[in-house]
Amino acid sequence: MKNSQLDLPESKGELTQIIISNVQEIERLEEEVRLLRQLLFAPKSEKLPVGKFPQLSLFDMPENLPEVDDTTDTIVVPEHTRTKKKGRKKLPDNLPRFDRVHDIPEEDKICGCGCELSKIGEDISEKLDIEPAKIRVIRHIRPKYACKNCEGLEDDTSVKIAPVPPQIIPKGLPTAGLLAHILVAKFCDALPFYRQEKQFIRLDIDIPRQSMCNWAMKAACSCQVILDLLGKEIRGGPLLNIDETTIQVLKEPGRAPTTKSYMWVFRGGEPDNPVVLFQYHPTRSGDVAKLFVDDYQGVIQTDGYAGYNFFDGRHGVLHIGCWAHARRKFMDVRKGSGKGKSHSTDNALSMIRNLYRLEKIAKNDKYTPDELYDMRQKQAKPILNKFKSWLDKRKDSVPPKTLLGKAINYCLNQWPRLEGYVENGNAGIDNNVAENAIRPFVIGRKNWLFSGTPDGAKASALLYSLIETAKANNLEPYAYLRFLFEKLPTTAPESIEKLLPTRLSPDDLVLTDLTTGV
Repeated sequence: MKNSQLDLPESKGELTQIIISNVQEIERLEEEVRLLRQLLFAPKSEKLPVGKFPQLSLFDMPENLPEVDDTTDTIVVPEHTRTKKKGRKKLPDNLPRFDRVHDIPEEDKICGCGCELSKIGEDISEKLDIEPAKIRVIRHIRPKYACKNCEGLEDDTSVKIAPVPPQIIPKGLPTAGLLAHILVAKFCDALPFYRQEKQFIRLDIDIPRQSMCNWAMKAACSCQVILDLLGKEIRGGPLLNIDETTIQVLKEPGRAPTTKSYMWVFRGGEPDNPVVLFQYHPTRSGDVAKLFVDDYQGVIQTDGYAGYNFFDGRHGVLHIGCWAHARRKFMDVRKGSGKGKSHSTDNALSMIRNLYRLEKIAKNDKYTPDELYDMRQKQAKPILNKFKSWLDKRKDSVPPKTLLGKAINYCLNQWPRLEGYVENGNAGIDNNVAENAIRPFVIGRKNWLFSGTPDGAKASALLYSLIETAKANNLEPYAYLRFLFEKLPTTAPESIEKLLPTRLSPDDLVLTDLTTGV
């Protein structure tokens, strides 16, 4: 039996390097474990306590305050004070009101002196009530007319009847109202079809989930013309935001049911009338974005995914990054730090917070793009220069595999995109508008889990596009979908643009009274 031989270091210096390397690796692994625990059990908020002596949590023991790097000046950005509104909000005036008078008995309306009491006023309190959903049947009656004198003749063509009213789903059971209700419940409120099926059963109506799925597919097919027009509008604005997330499609030809597919979201168009478009693709390839963008010229904002690298240096395109992603990297460092340790990211987070304060002021004061550009050049650019110096100073002294090293390298690799937003007043500081647009899809995915077929995923993308574009233009989703489903079948092709959510206001969504048809 041979004795095993260990590779021992030849010198004391080599042994010291091995020990240092192992200690750094242990610290890195402990840091990742703390971060994973934070992601699993701690709040997801990225907000930090502000001030020299931040308020502690009720159940946390006080810790040593973090040390501040004296080499980095503290940049103070004035904040607007906002008066907090107190009390309950007033109920909307457009809600119907029913009065219930609670009066005292007649005998109590006589004073002790024998005189009749006079009404001097009244006390009014409003209570909010709701009436559960009701199912009703709309009967479409078409009288028939015929000539008795021509009855029985071979050329009898006197029978007349009104044509069938055009519907979004020809010969289908649902009205525009029911169809809009079902689709908004799933694609806006994340209520899967099988749960809606149970709700309808409680109302003594049997609507199988398969029927609802078929209705959704047919409605999406009928509304494809709307999506095509929105696709033209989205490239007409000064800014285009792009993001993507995963989706599982079970019956995709040539692929396993567990294979990841992707739902892409594009947000653009005119700033006052934005368009949000979803597209399903089986791949995350950058070719998807390239094909969609086509010959677009303007500002394109994305995260740091490498599939977007082809936008860099493209003629007529200013490719900018996302400061929310950069901030998240430093927040991970803070979450992964042990208790009682000073936070090496405080200066970085403080400078990022100052950049966002400037954006908040501009938003509250409703800066024009030119005013926003001037403000960023004068106030945001100095902060960015200090931040870049802070990164350059630490890039060689921080191990690249640590959370702090990853955060620093991310910012340095993305720096031309991160600082690019100050060069255009139409650009935002982050890509949150795209992430916010895709969030309803992510929330819904937690409930309905997957799409059955690629056609179903494409139909979902179209319906999400209609609903999210309506929301972005301050239209109530149910009111818009019902309006669209009522008007689209009877609208001439040359007038369909009038039905786009970007061309409508809430006052335009006049709905038909189904009991009278008016």
